Amino acid sequence: MRSLIVISLIGIWGVVIISSCGSSVNGKTTTATVIPTESFITADTSLIPNDQFGEAVRYGRELMLNTAHYIGPDGTRGKYLGNKMNCTNCHQDAGTKAFSFNLMSSHDNYPQYRGREGKVLTLAERVNNCVMRPHNGKPLPLDSKEMVAFLSYFKWINSFAPKGKSFKGAKNLHVSFPAVAANPEHGQVLYQENCSRCHGHTGEGQWNADKTTYVYPPLWGSSAYQPGSSMHRVIKQAEWLKNNMPYDKVSPGKTFLTDAEALDIAAFVNNDKIHERPNPKSFDYPQLAEKAIDYDKGPFVDTFSVAQHKFGPYQPIISYWKEKGLKAIY
Repeated sequence: MRSLIVISLIGIWGVVIISSCGSSVNGKTTTATVIPTESFITADTSLIPNDQFGEAVRYGRELMLNTAHYIGPDGTRGKYLGNKMNCTNCHQDAGTKAFSFNLMSSHDNYPQYRGREGKVLTLAERVNNCVMRPHNGKPLPLDSKEMVAFLSYFKWINSFAPKGKSFKGAKNLHVSFPAVAANPEHGQVLYQENCSRCHGHTGEGQWNADKTTYVYPPLWGSSAYQPGSSMHRVIKQAEWLKNNMPYDKVSPGKTFLTDAEALDIAAFVNNDKIHERPNPKSFDYPQLAEKAIDYDKGPFVDTFSVAQHKFGPYQPIISYWKEKGLKAIY
């Protein structure tokens, strides 16, 4: 059964019409979303100032786009990363693409409390969080030229974002949760159909010509992101996939994968029973009630299994937390 849902949202951009084509298959409600592309915020690089601050901004942008070249295992400015991926692999367009872990308001949003670490983090500490987890590396010195460049770049792109307000594309589009668990086996079929042409049949990614970095990053294996990274959470990755993949079939606000398909692919990619990853040095969430529901390392404050936390179904977990007066994070 197919249905067409039209929802009007009033926000800082006025009236936005979201059109969703939905269907129900084997207990899974699937949704593909289209959002008009006008009014997305962009950062005009021609406006970077021609002074010392502008020089730091330009270097910060270069670090976002070519992280491995500068600070990777064979980096020209230091060897901090444990793999050859780039920040822009996840934070696309150097952190300015809508619905792609957008960073344009990050300078305003930090310091902030983070449940994963159980403490207030500065923006510099958050940068190092990414260096150490997805990049499997060691932290940048807080006073290094590279850290100053990252922070300068984030301050500059922040100048294009509205102060104290959210904006279209600041957060990834959420996925709706089907009544059944995400299916890694179906995800494998979808992966081979949609993802393997770029990321490889065995998730190895695709090197550039001189193997200094990836054209398309690895999705599992010793050179991929660690467990504990945001991309290792099925819900979080599914939100990113919904908005951004396959790259040549989507545009900001116009999706290709349904919610259920994105969840299934994320479940396959993050299935640790069949895919190895670098071993993290520690796991997180010292306060159990602050643990994201799709984080797959116990103990938990509820009675649900590790498998259900990882793959779902998630709605029973959310309902349980609500009944206990707890806020479910996902």
